[in-house]
Amino acid sequence: VRLVESGGGSVQAGGSLRLSCAASGFDIRLYGMSWVRQAPGKEFEWVSSISSRGITAYGDSVQGRFTISREYTKNTVYLQLNSLKTEDTAMYYCARGYRVLSPGPANRGQGTQVTVSS
Repeated sequence: VRLVESGGGSVQAGGSLRLSCAASGFDIRLYGMSWVRQAPGKEFEWVSSISSRGITAYGDSVQGRFTISREYTKNTVYLQLNSLKTEDTAMYYCARGYRVLSPGPANRGQGTQVTVSS
């Protein structure tokens, strides 16, 4: 399992970003996939998941603002972040599995940093 996140950056509140998670070593069509985030000094927070059948789920804090999707031809999962808030600032990770709450090091990439300023 190898996961490589990208797309993070620094934006102002209200802005948007699209995160990507390129997977290798397995076929994302066969697995659920999740995004989690971790702010400095805090625990992992589950953000969103998509099941192998395409069922999506979102944490309460991002519902209606974030959208998870996947592209089979690229074996990649995306997370569209809209209407960003300062509290969305965190390192974002993807993980294999549905509703993964706290992925271990072997089940996440290096992460991509999202910083939202007011």
